[in-house]
Amino acid sequence: MNTTQSTTITTATPPGCTPRLLTERAGREDLAAYRQAGGYAPLTDPDALLSEVEASGLVGRGGAAFPLAVKLRTVRDNGRLIAETGGTVVVANGEEGEPASVKDRWLLRNRPHLILDGLRLAATIVGADRAYVYVSDPESAHSVEIALGEIDSQPIRVELLTVQPGYVAGEETAAVRMINEGLAKPTDKPPRPFEAGVDDRPTLVSNVETLANLPYLQRHGAAAFRAEGTSLSPGTFLATITGAGRAPVLYELPHGLPFTELLALHGVSPDQVRGVLMGGYFAGLLDRRVLETNLDHETMRRMGSGLGCGAISVITDDCPVAVAASVLAYFDRENAGQCGSCFNGTAAMAAAAGALRDGAATTEDVERLRRWSVLLRGRGACATLDAATNVAATLLDQFPDDVAAHLGGTCQGCSPAAFRADRPYEAEAHA
Repeated sequence: MNTTQSTTITTATPPGCTPRLLTERAGREDLAAYRQAGGYAPLTDPDALLSEVEASGLVGRGGAAFPLAVKLRTVRDNGRLIAETGGTVVVANGEEGEPASVKDRWLLRNRPHLILDGLRLAATIVGADRAYVYVSDPESAHSVEIALGEIDSQPIRVELLTVQPGYVAGEETAAVRMINEGLAKPTDKPPRPFEAGVDDRPTLVSNVETLANLPYLQRHGAAAFRAEGTSLSPGTFLATITGAGRAPVLYELPHGLPFTELLALHGVSPDQVRGVLMGGYFAGLLDRRVLETNLDHETMRRMGSGLGCGAISVITDDCPVAVAASVLAYFDRENAGQCGSCFNGTAAMAAAAGALRDGAATTEDVERLRRWSVLLRGRGACATLDAATNVAATLLDQFPDDVAAHLGGTCQGCSPAAFRADRPYEAEAHA
């Protein structure tokens, strides 16, 4: 295993996996070092690169796992339809609102030119004349600002936009609304940004890790990209691993890696594992069946879960009921306060889960929680309410014995003190 202690967090890769996004050198990569490694190579045929992106199977690393080539092609084509009235816009989304993830901050702080290069390539493919780097972390913003100052000439205008951190602030329509109106809150869809985004122009909003893969594709092509991963989940991805009483580590992993191999890298015995919180907080809980899984999108979907932003919190000593109650309380605090279904729904689910954690819930409360986890799904303007329903549903479906123990007041793990973290399994920026 390659392990590096950078200025922000410990990073590592498994044996036999050559990192594409992480680096073995500590500290921020400057322009000279990035160019020496082949960065900012001229792009003479944008359509050919788009074909390579399509052949690579690269999907978004921000959470939704949507094919990047489809986004690029749609924004490009929509832009050509309105070419006489204005071009397209590209936004590098680095507002890492997910507390359990640190990957975007690491890239922005340590490899800003990799992100700016990917932004340049995406902008060239879609014919953009404006681009934004959208962040909330002050150190990330400072790193990008230095990088922009190092570049002697830029084919498009790149603007750095700093926003107050928040769970909803990184949602793509919230990013567009922040640029347009100065308010980082989601809007109803349609239209989606690829239809009408910044200044009503077709807009590509893409996670910074997703964009960071484009320079590799330009230099090496789709076949090399697919040399790691699986046929349906090609390439590598960044995974922030928290929990299990250990310091967070940022790994670059090949898709398809068995979860037990990740545990071995992280120094956690499978016997200790009660379950995991997958995809940051979004994908909900997964019980010990996670020990039988591989870390790829198709396997996680079959398990009713997802990789999301690549954040995985390993649950060992904490009670799943207490973890779920903490996460639902977080969503209650972090919702945008715009949609009644979300504002009221997250509060109701958080209250029911909190009562269950504290031994004050009834079977009727649990049944209400179960009903809300189904009926409230898909009702908000963004995915916050869906995330909350995922947590509630997976708790009830996959940890029935723990739920029953709380109903009966017999949970030994919660008898001394329940798990009440404000931001459970948060990955701190500094190791």
